[in-house]
Amino acid sequence: MTPPATGSTLGPMSTIELPDEIAAALAAAAAQRGVSIDELAAETISARFGPIRRKLSFAAAGSSTTGRSAAEAEQLLEEGGFGIDSADR
Repeated sequence: MTPPATGSTLGPMSTIELPDEIAAALAAAAAQRGVSIDELAAETISARFGPIRRKLSFAAAGSSTTGRSAAEAEQLLEEGGFGIDSADR
């Protein structure tokens, strides 16, 4: 890859020249997704070079891997006698 020429800049309305095969693939992918070529190009470039979103490792803490809802889990606990104080019996 050749580095950009000194002093070249991309602004909000820049034109980018692509090889024919890349332009055709971009057009086909945009048509398949039902978006414009400009929208797909902007989305793709933004995903690669845009701001990086941090992934929070604890964000899914406590999420269910069984597919049970919280209400179902509470019902199972109640049926097993968990969560019931002796004063409630």
